[in-house]
Amino acid sequence: MPNNSNDNRFGKIRRQTKNKDSETLIEKRLIQNKHRKTKIRVYYSFLTIVLLICLAQIGFSAILNISKAISYQTKIKTMKETKNQASEKNKKLKEEIKNFSSTSSIESIARNNLKMAEDNEVLVIINTAEEANSTKTKNGKNKKKK
Repeated sequence: MPNNSNDNRFGKIRRQTKNKDSETLIEKRLIQNKHRKTKIRVYYSFLTIVLLICLAQIGFSAILNISKAISYQTKIKTMKETKNQASEKNKKLKEEIKNFSSTSSIESIARNNLKMAEDNEVLVIINTAEEANSTKTKNGKNKKKK
């Protein structure tokens, strides 16, 4: 019988050490699981931050591209307007070239601008008040220079 009591004691000690070992193993597993969970949380947090930065960059780029597109559209519109104005001016200049190439238009220019007259014509010049003032100021400036 003494063997039985010793066996019981050793059995209890073995069970206690097994229980302690299993408890320490369980605790180690729990601690490892906690560390693993914290690593996963940190990893997911990092990925979330990176994703938010990428989304912000995409949004900023989209806004920048939209503003550039709007500015380019306005530039295109102003260029088209200047092109239309230049083409209209070009047409007018071509018409004036056609008009100046005829002898009658050259005569009318000579009569009006150069104050010339034909052989049988008498030239009468009527000055307006503005023209008289402008000639007086021109004459006054000329006298001061001399």
